[in-house]
Order: sequence, then structure tokens, then C-alpha cells
Amino acid sequence: MRRPAMTKAEPAGLEVREILLTEAQIAEKVAGLARAIAPRIDDDTVAVCLLTGGLWFAADLTRALAREGRHVRFDALWLASYGDERASLGRCEVRADLQRPLAGRRALVIDDVFDTGLSLSEAHRLVRDAGAAEVLTCVFATKPWPKPRAIQPDFSAWDAPARFLVGYGMDAAGALRGLPYIGAMD
Repeated sequence: MRRPAMTKAEPAGLEVREILLTEAQIAEKVAGLARAIAPRIDDDTVAVCLLTGGLWFAADLTRALAREGRHVRFDALWLASYGDERASLGRCEVRADLQRPLAGRRALVIDDVFDTGLSLSEAHRLVRDAGAAEVLTCVFATKPWPKPRAIQPDFSAWDAPARFLVGYGMDAAGALRGLPYIGAMD
């Protein structure tokens, strides 16, 4: 897709070089994912959003699930594995834990991007340890990785390229998360 014009929302020095998915394409992928997930969950399922990046996707996905007749409960985990860096720090820090009881319930862990797999693996472990009867995982974007990862998401909307992505929850040192499209900075 064409290179977007710099907008007031993009701080100087943070240039999106190419739009990879438009807002409409994102909405289409989220709706398709909700149709795939809905038969596997029930209204007692707890959707666990991984903060901060997963917030945009989790909001859209839970609304799409409601349109499919699934009215999930909501919780969040705040995990940090990148900080403001472009590469994973190699460890995951829990900044805010679950608030809703999960014992005996199905959980759907929701994140924006599956890159190293560290955050999703840690979230899966934490949710399982909280007593969830079943833990399903869902990401918007799955990036290729040179080595096999310990966990693979149960659901993924998009096989993303191995590029530095921003928008729709993905960021550059905290900036550009709110872009309504997904762009590449490299």
C-alpha cells in the first residue's frame, strides 16, 4: 500500500513507511476471528487482555464476539517484556495481575502481536495457575520467528511480516499505538 502522509498523530522522527492493513481490513479480520472463536467459548468465558498493546484488539474482538452471541467477561493482565525497546528484554514482568476469579472457567487470552512468544507463554501460565479450566490464546498478528516457540496461539487473525509494526496497539516506545491502521516503520 502507499506510504501514508505524516499526520499530526505521528510525532516527528516516527515515520510510518508503509500501511500494511487498513482500518477496514483490520475490522474484517477481527470479525472473521470472532466467528471462529465463538463456537469454542461460552458466556462464562473470561477474556484476559494483555495490556497495554492488546487493548485495541480486545475491545474490537469482544464487541465482535457479542455480535456473534458471545458475551464474555473481561479482565486484564499487565505484562512487560519490551519496555521502550524494539527487542524483547528476554524476561516478562507482571505489573498488574488478574482481578476476576478464573477457577473452573474457560479463559481467552488476547494480545496484539505474537513475536517472541514470551508474553503469551507467561500469560498462559499465569491464567492456568489461577485455576482456569481451559486456556485459549488469541492474537491479532503472528510474526515469523527463526526458532520454534514454546507456545503457539490458538487463534490468529493475520500472519504479519517480520517488520517493525505500529498502530492498532503496537508501538514505538509508547507512541503510535492509536493509529487506526497497521503500518511498518522499516
